[in-house]
Amino acid sequence: MPHATDDGVKHFHNSEPVLLSEIIQDEAGVNYEDFKTLLKLGAIYVDNYRQEKDKWILKNSLFRVHTKPRRFKCDYDWKSLIVFENEFFLVLNKPAGIPSHPSVDNVLEDAMTQTSFVIKIPLYVTHRLDTLTSGLIVYGKKKQFVKDFNVQLMGRGIQKKYVALVESVQSLPKTVTHYMDPSHGTPKKLSLNPVEGWDICKLEILEQRKVSESVSQVKINLLTGRTHQIRAQMSFLNAPIVGDTLYGSKQSFHDKAIALRSCEIAFNFEGQKIKYEISQDFVLNVRIN
Repeated sequence: MPHATDDGVKHFHNSEPVLLSEIIQDEAGVNYEDFKTLLKLGAIYVDNYRQEKDKWILKNSLFRVHTKPRRFKCDYDWKSLIVFENEFFLVLNKPAGIPSHPSVDNVLEDAMTQTSFVIKIPLYVTHRLDTLTSGLIVYGKKKQFVKDFNVQLMGRGIQKKYVALVESVQSLPKTVTHYMDPSHGTPKKLSLNPVEGWDICKLEILEQRKVSESVSQVKINLLTGRTHQIRAQMSFLNAPIVGDTLYGSKQSFHDKAIALRSCEIAFNFEGQKIKYEISQDFVLNVRIN
């Protein structure tokens, strides 16, 4: 019998050779049109390999089917969102509400893949932005560039600055240090004091200005890059990012977005420091939930 989790992931085996489309329809309970959609999205695996076409499967194979893949809006003018491009890398102004790279259940509806389609060149992941976060992200065109970029990341040679709207008008500290539980899952847990095995998280608040009776705009220099780091640290300071309900926000922002933007990124390329910037201004249109 197939086993399904709450997120729609089903696991099962086959006792005899079978056509992929037939067993997926029978065991996962989807029709043929849904099967084609799941196949196109890359949501079907056999023996941990993503399947790309309908074919005969050997007996005693292990199937994993994401019957409820996450879907994302992709109807952007991706060409217009390219901030810079050369033969080695590309800098994109990623919209909020779309992943920065393919996910386990969707290899099509993400910023990297959609941009690759437009420029007709495969792109490579160098770093990531949260789905709900907008702004600058760098993709590699050459594998050597990706390696060089990763070396800079590990050596903290990449400078990343963000702008955010936060639910606080109290003066925030200039330097913020916490320790993050490395366990999977969200929201991320933080501690003010060192905990064995936990990751250090550091950022600087470069600017802060009041934009309403309950909201400030802050500019942040990210000194370490952990998953959800800015979101978790600002929440710990009782200044959650507007729209970030996962971390305690009481105000709404734009649909499938939080008020956090990667507005500046700088790194070394061919012996020179290069920097890219986009607007730091937000349209403040929030309401209390």
